[in-house]
Amino acid sequence: MTLTRRHEGFAGLHASGCFVLPNPWDAGSARMMAAIGAKALATSSAAHAFTLGRPDVGGVSRDEALAHAEAIVAATPLPVSGDFENGFADDPDGVAQTVRLAGGVGLSGCSIEDTQMTGGTPAYPFELAVERVRAAVAAARALKRPFMLCARADGVMNGTYDLAEGIRRLLAFEAAGADLLYLPVPPGRAELRAVLSAVTKPVNALAAGPLRALTVADLAAMGVRRISTGSQIARVTHAAIRDAVAAMLGPGSFVPLMQAAGGDEIDALLRRGAGPGGRAGGQPPDPRGI
Repeated sequence: MTLTRRHEGFAGLHASGCFVLPNPWDAGSARMMAAIGAKALATSSAAHAFTLGRPDVGGVSRDEALAHAEAIVAATPLPVSGDFENGFADDPDGVAQTVRLAGGVGLSGCSIEDTQMTGGTPAYPFELAVERVRAAVAAARALKRPFMLCARADGVMNGTYDLAEGIRRLLAFEAAGADLLYLPVPPGRAELRAVLSAVTKPVNALAAGPLRALTVADLAAMGVRRISTGSQIARVTHAAIRDAVAAMLGPGSFVPLMQAAGGDEIDALLRRGAGPGGRAGGQPPDPRGI
């Protein structure tokens, strides 16, 4: 599948219905997710940072995030969106440059947060937050092809502002031209409903916090268009590492290893996830889409 078809398909997924957007952290996890039936993928800044032995917030540089995203794009035939934190810049021009670079590595979209990557993760002032989204949207439109720009209001999750302010920001991001709106980890179902009723653009929900108790059908019925997993799948994997190694080095038990998937099964998933045009050498497809 050419990149052009991926970009068009990714935009189409947001036009109606509801789909799950899993977040891999390397080529192998991306191919497994593709083989199991994912329609699209997204990077996770936290999951990527964990692979490098670094903390979540501010754990990777822009160059590292772009190279990582390019590797995920190359791993499967699926469209990929990039988790680019605050756009790796405070100023609008820097955010716009990140979006241009995201388009250059073959991504079909990316998300931009309204949170500074400094101590305490403070939110950008309202006007600056909106101007950053406006600049990102302009850069996305200049790509002259579908690119889903997701604007995030992270202050409710980070405890830096309340739901009313989060919705005010989402409305402003919508007016600035964002294609998708995202307020991670609202306190519950009622707060998510308030977000959904306030905006008209598609909404992304994160399968984390209280929303993990809901199903895809539950979220779809509420009007959620896209469900991402962030670093949650990576965290489940890390929990398996913790528990298995603790059992070995503590009581000396290897029982957790009985849940391991077979090598043949994993090999088959990796081959299927690479797709008919999979590139064993890991080379990215031509960004021109040919």
